[in-house]
Amino acid sequence: MHPGLRALSAADLPALRALIEPDPVRHCFVESRVGSGSLGGVDLWGYFADGTTLTSALLIGANVVPIESDAAARAAFADRLRRTGRRGSSLVGPAEEILDLWRQLEPSWGPAREVRDRQPLLSLESDPDLAPDPGVRAVRPDEIDLLLPACIAMFTEEVGVSPVAGGSGAAYRARIAEIIREGRAFARIDDGEVVFKAEVGASTLRACQVQGVWVNPRLRGRGLAAAGMAAVVALARRSCAPRVSLYVNDFNTAARKAYAHVGFTEVGSFATVLF
Repeated sequence: MHPGLRALSAADLPALRALIEPDPVRHCFVESRVGSGSLGGVDLWGYFADGTTLTSALLIGANVVPIESDAAARAAFADRLRRTGRRGSSLVGPAEEILDLWRQLEPSWGPAREVRDRQPLLSLESDPDLAPDPGVRAVRPDEIDLLLPACIAMFTEEVGVSPVAGGSGAAYRARIAEIIREGRAFARIDDGEVVFKAEVGASTLRACQVQGVWVNPRLRGRGLAAAGMAAVVALARRSCAPRVSLYVNDFNTAARKAYAHVGFTEVGSFATVLF
């Protein structure tokens, strides 16, 4: 193994926080995983360019996420990942880092199911430009059976596989229940039907990241996404964090137009490799 690479421990948390602190939007997901003050089972590896100073890190889980990685760190991370083999379902993070890491991993990990090489990273740290949909609110715990089918439909449409396939139904339901319980699931529900929904998938004191934006197919093309997202921004800024972010596929022109109407601006570019 590369001499500058080792597993991180709780003693490394101050150095890791210093690494992610300058960009709370780009590192929202990672910061949300280590914000409690302990690694808590999170598998994190660090690259120490001079043997003592942490310069890059890598989170290994369902999502493999590089953190401020340069070319030397990515070479070391790729070597580590080749040795352990693919365990997660995706590589996700800043496009330059992900695409270079994938270039090195593809010969041993490939083929990918899909490579999304440009996903604009959007951010908004003020009230939305658009009037929020007053019908969008936090989902109640007793409404999980209404929200869950919409979450499954959105995930399947977006990722191309069902999140409950292969016996994963109980785990996925538990995850959605947790998000609802923590007040991070928002929806407009009319007469027992989900019209619009979105969740805050990761949240820190500084930023939160929205995922799972979905409009009922029967009602698309009516502007519900923009007004719904405006409501999510307003609600999330009050209950989660002052900056609201998300990343979107560059080819999803309707969604990008809706987010622009809300007031989101592009602050970076992500990429995702799906397995």
